[in-house]
Amino acid sequence: MGQNQLLMIVLSVIVVGVSVAVGIGQFQENAMTSNRDAVAADCQRIISSSQQWLRKPASMGGGANTFTGLSLGKVGIKTDNQNGAFALTVDSANQITIVGTGTEKNAAGAAIKVTMEYYTANDSTAYTDNI
Repeated sequence: MGQNQLLMIVLSVIVVGVSVAVGIGQFQENAMTSNRDAVAADCQRIISSSQQWLRKPASMGGGANTFTGLSLGKVGIKTDNQNGAFALTVDSANQITIVGTGTEKNAAGAAIKVTMEYYTANDSTAYTDNI
């Protein structure tokens, strides 16, 4: 083999190696983003179910306009699914916090975490994540 052919082989190996490394990085980033979006959607579903429970009269198994006594089980939601694990905290009669911990890791190596707080006073939701 000539020197030019060896140089072309070495350059081809380098280009292929860099392409594979970039592809792996993009795949991991896509997995993180997809998991964050799925966990956020699950948290939003929990908030929606909690709002229904809040407005339902106590005689029908609801909260009668208070979050006091609310749990994931009372709104028919499991604590975990294929997207991650979820925890609901009643902060006050008018505020709840849902924390979803995903199955994927972020760039720092920590599990994807989405936090949503719902306030009945102004019917608003605050959202944070760690991606």
